[in-house]
Amino acid sequence: MFLARGIAVSFSVFVIVYCSLSAAVGCGWRGLRSLVQRQPSQRAADFLFGLRILPFAAASLVTAAFAVPSFLLLEPRQIQEPLGWIPLALGACGAGLAIFGAWNSLVALRRASRTIAAWSSGAQTISSGISVPVLRITPVVPAMTATGIVRPRILLSGAAESLLSRNELNAALNHEIAHVRRRDNFRKLVLRFVAFPGMRGLERAWLEASEMAADDAAVFSADEALELASALIKLSRPNQAAPEVDLTAALVQSSGAVMNARVERLVAWSSERHVPLQKYSAWYGLGAAVATVALFAVTYSSLLANVHEATEWLVR
Repeated sequence: MFLARGIAVSFSVFVIVYCSLSAAVGCGWRGLRSLVQRQPSQRAADFLFGLRILPFAAASLVTAAFAVPSFLLLEPRQIQEPLGWIPLALGACGAGLAIFGAWNSLVALRRASRTIAAWSSGAQTISSGISVPVLRITPVVPAMTATGIVRPRILLSGAAESLLSRNELNAALNHEIAHVRRRDNFRKLVLRFVAFPGMRGLERAWLEASEMAADDAAVFSADEALELASALIKLSRPNQAAPEVDLTAALVQSSGAVMNARVERLVAWSSERHVPLQKYSAWYGLGAAVATVALFAVTYSSLLANVHEATEWLVR
């Protein structure tokens, strides 16, 4: 009974924190859009992704750092008190969220694996001079896409290769390399695991920002920006637009509005976009970590007691 009670309490705390923060983020993130749009594209993409996974990360931290220790340390093991329907229902919801997230991730991995295998049938490795393997594929679509998480590859259709000039091809490859370096496919897998109602708009905003970030990372001059814009225009024909496939990063998507915005940004390329992001010394992070640990060391016991009182009320 002690173990069952602990599991139910832990899942209950997770669900309460997770759902509350998810509702807050889902309703309030649009208020930050104007602020995010003024930031460099890479920082904007990172912020949107961080905001999207904040509810899950915070709920996991609160559960692991407070709910579980408070129960193990302060809950009497000999007391045989029945569980109420509230912790049972919340615990079931928490278990359901975990199972759904794992299943959603596995389905996405399976679909992506099957589709990539079909695209790669008969593929040939080509010499590209970059660190990521590039495979020439037979299908016309996708024209170019980055696939894989552990062992990333770039798939390039023979039709796209013949259509692009050397400079356009290099700019397009640099775009896909940026996706690989930013681990965008892994981030998409994380989003499948933390799927939650009402988050589609935020996820679409992150996808758009990630494309802008990859564009900016791929070019370093106005000429290179025009080459990438030209590649996007050439590959944006209806028969070249790639279908939306989980866990891949296609150069050309089916969304015309996003493609138009990307081309307009590249044509209006400015060197200000490539001002290096301000880097902070690791000592700042270390100092903040030490201060946080010191604060929790002083208040941790009282925090655990307060959390235990709250969970006791929940169980009753």
